[in-house]
Amino acid sequence: MSANVQGTDLGTVSDAVDTIVGRYSGQISKASSITVRGQVRSMKDSFYQMGLGIVFAVLLVYFLMVVNFQSWMDPFIILMALPGALAGILWALFVTRTTISVPALMGCIMAIGVATSNSILMVTFANEQRGPQFGNLDAGAAALAAGRTRLRPVLMTALAMLLGMLPMSLGLGEGGEQNAPLGRAVIGGLTLATCYTLFFVPTAYSWLRPTPPKDFDDEEAHP
Repeated sequence: MSANVQGTDLGTVSDAVDTIVGRYSGQISKASSITVRGQVRSMKDSFYQMGLGIVFAVLLVYFLMVVNFQSWMDPFIILMALPGALAGILWALFVTRTTISVPALMGCIMAIGVATSNSILMVTFANEQRGPQFGNLDAGAAALAAGRTRLRPVLMTALAMLLGMLPMSLGLGEGGEQNAPLGRAVIGGLTLATCYTLFFVPTAYSWLRPTPPKDFDDEEAHP
């Protein structure tokens, strides 16, 4: 038996079919089985692989930053903008009534990349403010200086991406709806992630980074 999707999304139909299959699987003989094939299997495989890709990408970025910063805490603070990005993506998809799809997951990866880049700018500048040449500021003062000084670069980067994705998110033109989830995911994720980068990341830095970077400690010990 075969069927097509009309007036709804493939995920909703897949859930309904799985419910029916689960209801009748126990009523057939052990020599028989019910198998669902077609685009559903490809969709689930794509979601699984994209989900694993996002998780491994975040872990890889984290460990690369650990090597670069020579710290376990600084990369953790940087990645604190990612919950905002994920929440913004889900919010944007929900408001626009857009289903989760492969283009939406690709937009998720793009939003996570830009959010991480902006957070790196914030934390790097805060660490620089704690050096002897800047008066050895404490964590709170360094975070405040980073938020004030990096406000314009972060906003410029975010606005450039948001404005660039706006036409795609509208889904105009023939076939525009196919890539619209990508633009909507980027806009929602990056909007909330930017707020997290400007407010939550500096606050977390002031709480979780009471001691200056190790290089500055060595300079004070060996002037």
